[in-house]
Parts: sequence; C-alpha cells; structure tokens
Amino acid sequence: MRPFFWTNLPKGIEMIVVIGGGPAGFFAAITARQENSDQPVVLLEKHKDVLRKVAASGGGRCNVTNERHDPRELAKFYPRGGRELRGPFHRFGPREIAQWFADQGTPLKQEPDGRIFPESDSSASIVNALFHAAEQSGVQIRTRQTVTNIKSDDSGSGFVIELADDSTLSCEKVLIATGGQTSGDGQGGLGLAEKLGHTIIPPVPSLFTFKIDDSLLYDLSGVAVPEVALKAVGPEFPNKGLTENGPVLFTHWGLSGPAVLRLSAWGARVMAEADYSFILRVDWCPGFDRNELEQTLINWAEENNRRQVAQNPELGMPRRLWLALLEKCKIDREIKWAELGKKNRNRLLEALKSTELEVDGKATNKEEFVTCGGVKLSEVDFKTMQSKRIPGLFFAGEVLDIDGITGGFNFQACWTAGYLAGMGVAE
Repeated sequence: MRPFFWTNLPKGIEMIVVIGGGPAGFFAAITARQENSDQPVVLLEKHKDVLRKVAASGGGRCNVTNERHDPRELAKFYPRGGRELRGPFHRFGPREIAQWFADQGTPLKQEPDGRIFPESDSSASIVNALFHAAEQSGVQIRTRQTVTNIKSDDSGSGFVIELADDSTLSCEKVLIATGGQTSGDGQGGLGLAEKLGHTIIPPVPSLFTFKIDDSLLYDLSGVAVPEVALKAVGPEFPNKGLTENGPVLFTHWGLSGPAVLRLSAWGARVMAEADYSFILRVDWCPGFDRNELEQTLINWAEENNRRQVAQNPELGMPRRLWLALLEKCKIDREIKWAELGKKNRNRLLEALKSTELEVDGKATNKEEFVTCGGVKLSEVDFKTMQSKRIPGLFFAGEVLDIDGITGGFNFQACWTAGYLAGMGVAE
C-alpha cells in the first residue's frame, strides 16, 4: 500500500507534528488522532517509504511482539531501558497490541518459542493494518521530508519545524521518533534532540553477528547447532565475561543465530569499546558438565570401540561440526574409537567444552538495524513520553536509549512508547 498524502496542510499552532515514519512514530500518530480527532496530526518521513523496518523484519514475516505478558518479566529482555518500561508495559503491552491488530482484522499467532507473528505470516498485513488505521483516523503523511531544525516559536508556546526544502511548519507539540542513527550531518533525530538541549548517549550497533576467521568454520556455512553456551571473555568484559545460551548458525563470515544476537545486545557497548575484537568461548555441549561429557566419551568408546571416531556420539551435534572439531584437534577421523587414547580424548573434550574463537568485527542486517544509545532516559517522563526539559516535546522508539534482544521485544517497545506518546501529545 502506498502512502496517502494531504497537500493542503492545516494552519495554526494546534497541529501536532510526528517526525519519523517507523513503527513508534506511526503508531503514535494513529493513537493521537484516535484520542483527539479535533487536533490535526502530520507525520514527516525523510525517506520515500514509511514502515520500512516493519516490512523487512522477521524475513518479511514481522515478529510483532512476544508472549511475555508480565511487565517485570518482559522488562528483563531489554539490555537498556527495561526498568523504565515496566510502568508503560502495565498500560500497553503485548496483550494490548495483539488486541489492537485483531481489532483491525489482522489476528496474530504465537510460535512455540514465544514469538508472535501475524497469522498471515506476512509483514504486509501488519503494514496494511497500520496504513488503514492511519487513513481512517486522518493522519496526514508526507514522505521525502527531512527536518533540519526544531525551534521554539515567537510565542514560546509552540514550535517551528524547518525542512530541507526551506519550508516550515508551526505546531503546538512535536514528537521525535526517528530511530537511533544520526544522519551523519548532525541532523537526524538525535541531532535534533541534542540541539534542543538533550543529552545523547552515543549510539552503537546492537543485535549483530560475529565475524570470525577460523579454520574450524571454513566448511560449516549453513550448519545450525540447536543449543550452545557462548561466553565473551577478555579484560574489557565485566564479571569475567558475558554469557548466553541458545541456537547458533554458521555463516560464510562467522557466527549468527539467536544466541549470538542476544549476546551482542547485552554486550553492545563493551564490544564497541573493544572495537569488536575479543575472544568468544564456545561450549558445544552445554547439556553436559565436563565430567559427564568425559564419561560419555569413555562409555561411547567402550561400546563402539571398532567404529571410526568419525561416528560421533549422540551429543546433539551436527556431523559436519563434529568432523570439523576432529580436524581442529588433529585427530584422524579414520582411527577407531579404541585407538583414540586419553591424550586425544582430552584434546577433544577441551574443544567440545571450550573452543576459543577470535571475533574480529561484526555484521548487521541493514534493514533490521538496531542500536543502543540515544536520548538519555532520565530526561524523559515515561508516563507521557514528554521531555522533562522542554514542554511539548515528546520521544518514542529507537531515538531513546532503549533496545531489546531479538524476539519481538524491540517492536513492543515501539508500540508501547508510541501509544503513550500518542496519548501524551493528544492531551
């Protein structure tokens, strides 16, 4: 569905301007109009399309939210902003956004891991529902509109929005919901907020995969391991390292998958400070402690002594990974289990429980880019999302120093903050 436009914008100070056509800004604009239909709402987006991240997310399926309904539990999935979001989640959480989409004729479904998607398995249905609600409520959308400055008007009770085409808009209230990246010229949402006097926590990437150049990975691209334990170690990491468990996926550049993405979220700031160069310690068999795994290998060797070591034990490990670990340990896959010996077994045990890989960089999905950093949270009232420094200025979305791990949590923060900001600007 294409954006709809109004060329004859309303005049007068009573107008609300929303800057940013992502999920937070779009939902805030809809909420504001539904709450107060007498107040015009204009949404400005610098790109030619709105809701681009919604359309691209989840491989085109859109992971709308997560099934965690308890606000305290839900808040634990946010490396930054969880404490501030507890109260807002009581007012508008996963149940409320699911009901909202159901009311738009777009029911959602829950997957076994707790992620929630549209029943259609298509992000287009989510985009269309939002467009329909915006059109029905009367949100006015203008794309290819870059905001260069926001300043107080002469009366001191409103704002003047300056655009790149030298035009201006006057409004009573303004909501910045532009995402977490600066435009590179000091503008963008963070640049605008900083000019207005807000403190900006420098943004760095979150939810990224690890670039690793190690012979172990050379022939494993596409292999998935259902459960591993990861630990990022080094002097730069607190408490002797950051840990995460879950599935991983080998790629042609390194390691990806849910466990890697979650680890990158929790370690986003310290990994950036380390220039994305650190040691990743991998336990390929987290279901066994070291002694249990050693005994399992001994028992397997006794029961399968005439088999080659290429016949791996039942450890839940893909065969290609097992063979790669044998090669890393310089163990000939042709030898029999009876010939393995204690020295080779210990070497294999060490590789299974503590493979060390050198991370030397990151990779991100451009369309699903997430950052940590943004407007300092202590400067925002989380009951209304209004600035504590400038009355009439509101924030929502990734422009704030809020980010969640993968699994629908980032979108939920957008829906929640967008709802509260929409209610706030409508008052």
